[in-house]
Amino acid sequence: MSRGSILLVDDDHDLLKAAADWLEINDFSVRAFHRPEEAYQQVMREEPDVVVTDIRMPGIDGMTLLTSIVRQRSDVPVILMTAHGDVTLAVKAMKQGAEDFIEKPYDADHLLSILDKAVEKRRMKQEIARLQGLVQAGDRVEIVGDSPAIRDLRHRVQMLAEVDIDVLIIGETGTGKELVAQALHRQSGRAAGPFVAINCAALPESIFESEVFGHAKGAFTGALNDRQGKFEHAAGGTVFLDEIESMPLGLQAKILRVLQERMVERLGENRLRPIDVRIVAAAKSDLSGEIAAGRFREDLFYRLATVDVRIPPLRQRGQDIGLLFGHFASLAARRYGRAERIVSADLLARLGQEEWRGNVRELKARAERFALGFDAGGSEDSGPASGDIPTLPEQVAVFEAEVIRRAIEQSEGNTARAAARLGIPHRTLNEKISRLGLRAR
Repeated sequence: MSRGSILLVDDDHDLLKAAADWLEINDFSVRAFHRPEEAYQQVMREEPDVVVTDIRMPGIDGMTLLTSIVRQRSDVPVILMTAHGDVTLAVKAMKQGAEDFIEKPYDADHLLSILDKAVEKRRMKQEIARLQGLVQAGDRVEIVGDSPAIRDLRHRVQMLAEVDIDVLIIGETGTGKELVAQALHRQSGRAAGPFVAINCAALPESIFESEVFGHAKGAFTGALNDRQGKFEHAAGGTVFLDEIESMPLGLQAKILRVLQERMVERLGENRLRPIDVRIVAAAKSDLSGEIAAGRFREDLFYRLATVDVRIPPLRQRGQDIGLLFGHFASLAARRYGRAERIVSADLLARLGQEEWRGNVRELKARAERFALGFDAGGSEDSGPASGDIPTLPEQVAVFEAEVIRRAIEQSEGNTARAAARLGIPHRTLNEKISRLGLRAR
């Protein structure tokens, strides 16, 4: 599979061929042009994942090509190359919409890294747009993510949905166990029936039987009428038993009987009523610890776990974090009538380094706060919020700081090499680091 489609533009035929060959060897699909006008026409015909263009060219230069592409194809990232790089030109290019800026002669591996990030960012935006389209069309978005673990999860859910068998879902708090249960239901032959969720931890033991199995008139004080329980109410559909590990032992025996016989007995009655439901249960662990401690029936576990679905925690699928964050932030902005904020690469990088003990639930809450402007994760991360536009000097300072920070990182914290990379005196760089509040590590 291609790492991405790249459109290269450079008036130097030898450098153009060398760069194209290097990228193709590294599994990129490349279209190379030495005339900017031909490159622009190709972008209009077929959008690449990334455009990489030299700045200094006769006739139409790279800055003009950048402006034209941004105007007509704003979602196509443009990376500029030049042998005459300085902070001023970098600030100008990035203010006009450039994705990144690289100096000649460039490090070939560094170019690959920049392209991988740009391709991933573009594909993330496309996936977010696709998900938003589904939401706007009234379709339910299923399990969001593009990591191998999530692709495997979607495949397993699709496979199990076609088989009318009970399922145990295992996943940490906040991983989306109910979302997976709903996906199993919606993709199954029971989709037209009800989906009834029962939180075993939230339902008091004293009313559990009445709520779940139903009761007869006069079964207890206040039982003025016969009442159908949740299992009967879910006829033709799915019952979701969430936090099954929290169910008291006495009730576990009764649930086991329901699973085995597919019959319920209402409280206060002496007759069994058949039920037609699929049982999907969820637990935070594989229950072996609960069984060993005597808090969970082993026979119930084996009855539930004929097949299981294991949801990976967010920390094990880091490549989904940006997609999920952008998706939730965009939905929140639309829901609350706010302008969508820019999610910077720096913010995405820091999000990827967090532990996310609350998993997707925690990430969603963070994204919604970000969308509302209450938690940007750092004032420099998000760019301006709607109605709060920084002054031009402030924006220039932000761009300058980002360029210097990147140069220092590329130079592994060596400010002398960073200064040489930026084309400015070492002393000037140190002054800028001090003025902008940066720290060389």
